[in-house]
Amino acid sequence: MDLNEDNLLGFTRALSESEQVARSELADLFDSAPLPKGERLDNLGLHMDHLVLGRALFMDHLYRQILGMPGVVMEFGCRWGQNLSFFMNLRTLYEPTHYSRRIIGFDTFTGFVDVAVEDGDSIYARPGNVRTTVGYDAYLERVLAARERMAPLSHKRKFEIVTGDVRETLPRYLAAHPETIVALAYLDMDLFSPTRDALLALKPRLARGSVVVLDEINDAGFPGETTALREVFGLNGLALRRVPFLNGPGYFVVE
Repeated sequence: MDLNEDNLLGFTRALSESEQVARSELADLFDSAPLPKGERLDNLGLHMDHLVLGRALFMDHLYRQILGMPGVVMEFGCRWGQNLSFFMNLRTLYEPTHYSRRIIGFDTFTGFVDVAVEDGDSIYARPGNVRTTVGYDAYLERVLAARERMAPLSHKRKFEIVTGDVRETLPRYLAAHPETIVALAYLDMDLFSPTRDALLALKPRLARGSVVVLDEINDAGFPGETTALREVFGLNGLALRRVPFLNGPGYFVVE
């Protein structure tokens, strides 16, 4: 199986030619790095680019806004799980004993299920795009379980991976967990239908101070995400925010 990321995404990232060459070189250098195995995890920043660092800083920015309020963190469209890992590390740093701050990731792991008319005719919105390798959810489970064993209260399971179409899995999850308050919801599903249905299901579980993030807001490549937000929450009453070091994501705090 060809593991080239563009084949799994279904489209090519919008990088200049020089950026593509440099990114490819960094990837090769990462694969061939002459670092001892015991020191590789301590030096991940060596090959990290500014976009990944910016995303880590954004996760920190979001997480700090929910300190002091109860509730879980949910990511919709977690894919490879990097944000889930960021959130788990941030919980360990800021709230090491807050075991009810569960971190839950939702994804099909097989890419987009279907596309609605609200998603337009973008080349990015195609069924099967943004998938992972086969069986990746099981691998991600192992990674996050190992990470949890490095944190306090490791005997309490504080994360969950939910595989499947969120239009089915989220209502089922919430019905099984009536205690759930959502402190932070990160929506990165790109498309209209799953984003709309997730927002509708989440709305009764949000409290004042909850943070809702949309990764492709105001993005012409994925217009359905903004349309879903407009349909469920409206725009006039929202104070939408962004950070200066990332182009895509926007968020609002429930008031």
